[in-house]
Amino acid sequence: MNSHMTLFSALADPARLRIIEAIKAGECAVGDIVESMDIHQSGVSRHLRILTEAGVVQMRPDGQKRLYSLRREAFDQLDAWVARHRRHWESRLDRFGAALERGKPPTRTRNPEKSR
Repeated sequence: MNSHMTLFSALADPARLRIIEAIKAGECAVGDIVESMDIHQSGVSRHLRILTEAGVVQMRPDGQKRLYSLRREAFDQLDAWVARHRRHWESRLDRFGAALERGKPPTRTRNPEKSR
């Protein structure tokens, strides 16, 4: 559960979500990410560090550049978490819907003359 909380905490910040959107097409250098955001380079670097520590992104050095890309494992983990909760709530809602159907009074037709 702790790894999920770290992942969710990292994704909770709107700036970090914008960074993820910026690099979802593939590897990006920090400078390219800075250009697509309204944040200074130091702020982008701080957000990238948090995303890296949470396992959302990975960095690959390329000479003087640092190239960042998304880590599929983090999104697989999110997908698995959502799927477990979806199954739980879908089954509960299905049972609730069935209980409502069983206890539902006969359907009445509404008389349009009475509603005036």
